[in-house]
Amino acid sequence: MDFKAFLTSLGTSFVIFVVLMFLFTWLSRKPANYVVYYPNRILKGLDPFEGGKRTRNPFAWIREALSSTESDVIRMSGVDSAVYFVFLTTILAILVLSGLLLLPVLLPVAATDHSVLSANETSQGSFNDLDRLSLGHVGANSPRLWAFVVATYWVSLVAYFLLWKAYKHVSDLRAAALESPEVKAEQFAIVVRDIPPPPEGQTRKEQVDSYFKTIYPETFYRSMVVTDNAEVNKIYEELEGYKKKLARAEAIYAESKKTGNPEGTRPMNKIGFLGLFGQKVDSIEYYNQKINEFTPKLEAEQKVTLREKQQPSALVFFTSRVTAASASQSLHAQMVDTWTVLDAPEPRQLIWTNLPKKFYEREIRQYVVYIIVFLTIFFYMIPIGLISAFTTLENLKKLLPFTKPIVNQPVLSTVLQAYLPQLALIIFLALLPKFLLFLSKAEGIPSESHATRAASGKYFYFTVLNVFIGVTVGSTLFGTFKEIEKDPNSIVSLLATSLPKSATFFLTFVALKFFVGYGLELSRIVPLIIYHLKRKYLCKTEAEVKEAWAPGDLGYATRFAGDMLIVTIVLCYSVIAPIIIPFGVVYFGLGWLLLRNQVLKVYVPSFESYGRMWPHMYMRIMVALLLYQVTIAGFIGVKKFPYTVILIPLPILSVIFFVVCEKKFYRFFQTTALEVACKELKEIPNLEVVFRSFVPPSLSAEKTDDDQFEDALSQVSRTGSTL
Repeated sequence: MDFKAFLTSLGTSFVIFVVLMFLFTWLSRKPANYVVYYPNRILKGLDPFEGGKRTRNPFAWIREALSSTESDVIRMSGVDSAVYFVFLTTILAILVLSGLLLLPVLLPVAATDHSVLSANETSQGSFNDLDRLSLGHVGANSPRLWAFVVATYWVSLVAYFLLWKAYKHVSDLRAAALESPEVKAEQFAIVVRDIPPPPEGQTRKEQVDSYFKTIYPETFYRSMVVTDNAEVNKIYEELEGYKKKLARAEAIYAESKKTGNPEGTRPMNKIGFLGLFGQKVDSIEYYNQKINEFTPKLEAEQKVTLREKQQPSALVFFTSRVTAASASQSLHAQMVDTWTVLDAPEPRQLIWTNLPKKFYEREIRQYVVYIIVFLTIFFYMIPIGLISAFTTLENLKKLLPFTKPIVNQPVLSTVLQAYLPQLALIIFLALLPKFLLFLSKAEGIPSESHATRAASGKYFYFTVLNVFIGVTVGSTLFGTFKEIEKDPNSIVSLLATSLPKSATFFLTFVALKFFVGYGLELSRIVPLIIYHLKRKYLCKTEAEVKEAWAPGDLGYATRFAGDMLIVTIVLCYSVIAPIIIPFGVVYFGLGWLLLRNQVLKVYVPSFESYGRMWPHMYMRIMVALLLYQVTIAGFIGVKKFPYTVILIPLPILSVIFFVVCEKKFYRFFQTTALEVACKELKEIPNLEVVFRSFVPPSLSAEKTDDDQFEDALSQVSRTGSTL
């Protein structure tokens, strides 16, 4: 990529961002669009402009975001969202403090070295201005390399200091949330797995009750045995589907009375395949008939499920959250593969089908999933490397000669050169997240937040290995193969020198992500168009309209992994090509500002894990830091600098720092500290409400009759539903 193409890419991306920002300002002020731009506030019963001004000033949202506090974020979107902003703030601070030294020192040091000819370039022989500002422009064994060694230590020490502060701060946020006087159902429950077969003459419910009643005679409340809900879920979903269709048919009928015949036109539908074939029937009568048919069927299946489909897993409830916290981190049986216990997640988070999976089955599933992920990463590296190699214009002309007339057009050539590789990569990566989330759930993970953390980790390692390393090597794929064939011993130096040759690709990649990506995020053009199309042509009931504008959550599984790719890129190039640091600062600074607006007004969390994502964030930052340290050491080593060994302690120091932080902080993120759980509640908890919040919707009856749960849901302490 030449300098003109780079500036074209950057300028075009900035113009797109400005246009999208003004679109947001205009569209978000229209009352018909409030549900797209302020759904979080609307769902909480707040006015969209409460605390702000109804103005067309395109920068008003910036002022509102800057004036918001961490408490505002926690109140509107929970602790997990606040922890995500701790991550953004920490990375931003690392880059700013690093840049304060690296930019004024390293850029002149590299630019004023005249010992290297301009052929030793950072971007494959074309981007001379950037080449002169990079480590690639410093001569072999030059004393100027000392500046880069010192800079490597500076970035690492800044990262250690800020990560320690961040870990402690997030630990305090988690403690404040868990010791809250508000009653949280999950704090009174534990999940029990790997229950052994019940003794002769004893039911599963009686077995669980007697076991925990013996261990916790004063504080055991009741239990809920997990059941196989596949069939009851199927019937429940069909029944709910018919109820939605009935509501829709009644809405259509009511609307027909207003627009046509005063008596209205009753909606009709065919009952065959996809409503295209079969007998034509009155929709309202047909759906009422189906509801009347499925309701007793559901009730019968509920009783069968609770009585005959009990699984070796249960939820156990206590009268004290201290007892629940203590029980969740205690060893209950001699053998680790029986009566295993963990703290309960929120009721909405439970992955019920994973709870009964046995100890060794979960272990085997985990290893199988790891193998599948490894193979996915390995085989994805091939097409990503090819994308990187093929999407340079020179390679396109060599390998696909028929593209020469198109590629040789000056205007088209500039646009293609600026955007083609980055767009190809972004589109390619969009295909992966759902597959990785599916694999994470297949491990037997019991909660949605845990599955999200696992999927995020897989996606991070995928992006680092395939995008960062794959693109770096792939950019010189064809030439590298030839050189390795001539001299196999040159592979190490070739890999080290191929990194700086991808600098401009990643500069453009980062710019595209923060200008175009964040512009689309702020403007919400795609959700807006989808909502209005659904509302106009598909939605007939209020429930359907609400479903059409439901915003979803922040998307931690992919968002954090995408951010970590940028962290890895910017860290690894921070010393090699310090000019990338301002791009990283803009990415995370703009991200902090824009996502502050989205978290306060748009996104609705789908779970709350009270900051459990942080240790995973921290570990991936440390992985990126290690990769940075090894990369710089390798590149300076290629420069034949005899004092490169001075950098060897850095990775060791990083490992020591990681272990110390994990030993000091991590345990509290696994379980709840008892000193936190013992804080007083502001009201006496209604344990019956706590208990029923965990009953799956398909097993809940409209009549709250305890007798229907007598088989799977324990009745111990029924007389004392409150404390």
